[in-house]
Amino acid sequence: MRRKISIAVFILASYITLNNQAQQLDENLIYNHDFESYQECPRKIDALGVLTTVDAWFQPTDGSADYFNSCSTKECGVPNNKLGIQEAHSGNGYCGIYCSKTEYREYLQTQLKQKLKAGEKYKLTFHVSLSEYSSAAISTIGAVLSNHRLFDTTKSVLMKKEEQRINKQIKQTTSVYYKPQIVNTYERVLTNTTNWDTISGEFVAQGDEEYLTIGNFFPASQSNITELSDLTCLLSGAYYYIDDVYLHCLTCKDTLPILEDTTKYLIGKTFVLKNIFFEFDKSNILQQSYNELQKLIETLNNHPDMKIEIGGHTDSKGTKEYNQRLSENRAKSVVNYLINNGINEKRLKYKGYGESIPIDDNNTESGRINNRRVEFKILSI
Repeated sequence: MRRKISIAVFILASYITLNNQAQQLDENLIYNHDFESYQECPRKIDALGVLTTVDAWFQPTDGSADYFNSCSTKECGVPNNKLGIQEAHSGNGYCGIYCSKTEYREYLQTQLKQKLKAGEKYKLTFHVSLSEYSSAAISTIGAVLSNHRLFDTTKSVLMKKEEQRINKQIKQTTSVYYKPQIVNTYERVLTNTTNWDTISGEFVAQGDEEYLTIGNFFPASQSNITELSDLTCLLSGAYYYIDDVYLHCLTCKDTLPILEDTTKYLIGKTFVLKNIFFEFDKSNILQQSYNELQKLIETLNNHPDMKIEIGGHTDSKGTKEYNQRLSENRAKSVVNYLINNGINEKRLKYKGYGESIPIDDNNTESGRINNRRVEFKILSI
């Protein structure tokens, strides 16, 4: 009798273990995959706006992506909104982007829960629906997974900039198209305005991919633009709603490990917070900074005696006085965020350094981006 009970317990334990492993392996690597979590209800469609209201998603270019939710007014509501009529694929919210007919583009971007593993196969799935207010449909919506945040001030096709130095005096920057790992087939035009089309595909990771960007990475001439008689043509291009984004590892054989923080924290050591973003020329923290700030909060919670200084830095554009004031206000905004999320204010100080401590060349755009940063320095531990 005892042997039968032991076997039954073993089988049950094995089942629970395997089931837990399957659940972990099947974990969606996308934060807020269904666009249900938000900072505040969207209020209006702003052609020059920045996507800040929906959690974990942001726009990588000056093309203004939009957020819709049934909590909102008609302009940003679900199913009725200023740019069309569509029920959510699930839940109450979704985002929307222009994809083509002209060269104007909008994109959605998010940071993954963890970096992808080299050589492992992954499956990405997301759903799109064409707004009936559009003037055309296209086929080439896809997704790029990258190991760095794609960013450009363009309102056109998002492209990769490659810099080549000809000699000591001359350098040349060229732009090349990104190659999406997943893209809808060219022959299949995405014409569904009443329901949702699924875009899905598999790919093998190169390793360390950490950002997902969704949109149309092809010029209009290669997007299979198709005009439809039932579209109202109230909008100048092809506008698509996006919902329910899933990214799963298909070949990961072990449960995904929880990585321990092995960083050596020493008094006086400084760390750059790599993904902190602010509104242009302002100290308002953009929503795409929250993942990085949450990591800092976890570090402080794991080291309850640690006290830090938040330092703000700028590039050399503008006057020294202006840059000093901006850097100080930005550092203060980060400290306020930490306090509002449970960190004792006695553990925090802030200081603005303006343009006085560059870490890169202020004569190049990439250098100026690196110089515009927020750091934390350990004061005691």
